[in-house]
Amino acid sequence: MSTKKSTIFKTLIFTFIILTAIVLITVKIYREVRQIHRLYGEVRQNWEQYNMPLPLSVPEIALRIVPGISNYSPVEEIPEEDLTTPDLILLGARREVKNGTRYDASYAVISYPGGDVSPDYGACTDVVVRAFRNAGIDLQQLIHEDMKENFHLYPQRWGLSRPDPNIDHRRVPNQMRFFEHHGIPLTLEVEENLDQWQWGDVVYWKFPDGRDHCGIISDRTRRDGVPLVIHNAGLTREEDCLLRWEITGHFRWDKGTGPLSQNAP
Repeated sequence: MSTKKSTIFKTLIFTFIILTAIVLITVKIYREVRQIHRLYGEVRQNWEQYNMPLPLSVPEIALRIVPGISNYSPVEEIPEEDLTTPDLILLGARREVKNGTRYDASYAVISYPGGDVSPDYGACTDVVVRAFRNAGIDLQQLIHEDMKENFHLYPQRWGLSRPDPNIDHRRVPNQMRFFEHHGIPLTLEVEENLDQWQWGDVVYWKFPDGRDHCGIISDRTRRDGVPLVIHNAGLTREEDCLLRWEITGHFRWDKGTGPLSQNAP
């Protein structure tokens, strides 16, 4: 009799454990589905604002390459020891695509130097910052140090009396001003100057509503040679969008340029 009771008790314990596991897994799946739906809603809202074509699902948003464009990446064929600065910048940006980084430009207090917001989100400028950090270039520190010496030469749009290392490098106008004097300004025209659009370059746009945007030029191209761009306007993606908006800036990193104060007009 005691053996029978023991068997029943063990069966009940085993059943309880199985049911508990099923409940926990179900709750986890439910939370993840809610998170996906919330994220997809945010992405849809952002892309509708910018007149961007919305793919059918969140995975497509992050990974979609326009039909007819090869996924082949010349840079990913290069041995690690032979990678150059533009190669590393591109690979750093592509990591944001693989990470599925969502758009959130909220102000945040971060460490300095080398500070960053949570890796699961960021602004369009954070794609650029993280891409350059992959090449060992800390735009947070470089822009902050330059602004300390030349604050009056940077855009005065935010009512600040001194630089703020938490946000200055995450603002498009500040990045553009920095690259104007510490990078190589390049053509804004595309079709007739494809040879001047190289992977690892930084591109800046103006949306129809007046907002600024930016991205990193890819090594993948359309059949006609126009490169794709890695950017974040909802969720970081690599796509054919270079000609979608008005191009306002095109720069390449050049560590050999002098201080901003020496180059200022």
